[in-house]
Amino acid sequence: MLAIYHNPRCSKSREALALLEEHANARQEPIDVIEYLKTPPSRTELAELHARLGCPVAEMIRKNEEEYTAQELDKASDDALLDALAAHPKLLQRPIVVTEDGRALIARPPELLLAFLG
Repeated sequence: MLAIYHNPRCSKSREALALLEEHANARQEPIDVIEYLKTPPSRTELAELHARLGCPVAEMIRKNEEEYTAQELDKASDDALLDALAAHPKLLQRPIVVTEDGRALIARPPELLLAFLG
């Protein structure tokens, strides 16, 4: 099953979801759409997502959000960033797509999905 951490109010997230649905429909694969603002991932889930992404935790963070500045996260450790993501899911970069085999991608821009999904 494919999964997408999705914010329906974000145009890039909607574009990625449309691409993912097209891919999944062609292969008759289900998609788990995780509206992470309604159902925030736990600290443990965020750490697992970080491991799957294989990027610095800082790349998972939306730096233009007020919470980022207010908490002075620009020099925070990975643990502090994961804690901030758990406390403020709005900070999570979007969209993030996870494949059944555990690979993950921050699909920004959404066209990155095309190569990622093959």
